[in-house]
Amino acid sequence: MSGANLQPGLHRPSTPAAIVRAWAPVLGCLVLAIVMQLVVGPLLVRMGQDFAAKLLLDIGTNAILAVSLTMVNGFTGQFSIGHAAFMAVGGYVAAGITYYGSYRLFGSPDLAAGMLSTSTGAGSGLFTKGDGLFLGSIFAGGLVAAGCGYLVGLPSLRLKGDYLAIVTLGFGEIVRVLIQTQTTDTLYDPDTIAQTPAWELPKYLGGALGFSGLPSYTSLFWAWLFAALTILVAYRIKASTYGRAFLSIREDEIASEAMGVDTTRYKVRAFTISAFFAGCAGALFAHTVGVQLNAGELGFAKSFDIIIMVVLGGMGSISGAFFAAIILTILPELLRNVAEYRMVAYATALILMMLVRPEGLLGVREIWEKRTWRAIARIGRRGTP
Repeated sequence: MSGANLQPGLHRPSTPAAIVRAWAPVLGCLVLAIVMQLVVGPLLVRMGQDFAAKLLLDIGTNAILAVSLTMVNGFTGQFSIGHAAFMAVGGYVAAGITYYGSYRLFGSPDLAAGMLSTSTGAGSGLFTKGDGLFLGSIFAGGLVAAGCGYLVGLPSLRLKGDYLAIVTLGFGEIVRVLIQTQTTDTLYDPDTIAQTPAWELPKYLGGALGFSGLPSYTSLFWAWLFAALTILVAYRIKASTYGRAFLSIREDEIASEAMGVDTTRYKVRAFTISAFFAGCAGALFAHTVGVQLNAGELGFAKSFDIIIMVVLGGMGSISGAFFAAIILTILPELLRNVAEYRMVAYATALILMMLVRPEGLLGVREIWEKRTWRAIARIGRRGTP
């Protein structure tokens, strides 16, 4: 072998090619979100399918929650049942920023959105100051939720199994009770918001009555942009050295520690990343049309809904969690015609699914893997006479 072949960096892709390859998936997420907002959404509205457009928005939010929880329950094999708490933290942080920030910047909390943040895709310009405030609030909500995830995860993720589940459930209830009891039932007087120190505003978040009057910035664009980015981040983590460490912890934690994996550190990282995206989902949920943000709706029942999506899709499957989010968002609406039996039918369908396919829709596989399609082909051949 010649010495030229041993030169460092000889076989690395050029810098422009590496940049294009790294950012192409992100650009794809952006294109998907724009198509959903400017093509799919208006088309459904013109067809009189406003409810279908709302379902698409809910699917995007639920997909963020399901895929983000998969990073903890699926990748590392932990059992967190307090995911809705991070959703609540992110939602209330974002709500406070947009509501009180809109008063200080625009004089009122009314919607000041462009084409990317309206339900019909028609607004004043493509991206406005109101959109910028909303985007900043999403990231702020996600970062505060990630901080809470780190603080909770650092001591609690040394626990395992049922003990960890109890800790995360307790954290979820603490968040709900604090929001409902330690904030006032009324929002701050608009006439004095400009003179009020910023650190006093978090006390006025609606209390037990909920945070009402929020501008409805959440649209198909934002919901599907963050859903696509969540899936992309989860995929890249799973395919990275971090992901291999996560999966080794899931398969055998003792063996992972014996091989030098710092299991607590990796579990905390997974928990923090998961909490960040849950906070972003909470921010999107808080600014959805027709939603009044109430901590009572983001308790353990909401956490169980998210867990069901993860289990139904397959523990450790990103695409499985996504498909489960779609199914479990649409299924309750399909059963509205039998309202008195809706929950019975819903529960029966889940029980049958677990009996027929206890590993979930995709198990630990992904829809883009060849072995998934081989398994589907084997099932098809087995079902033929």
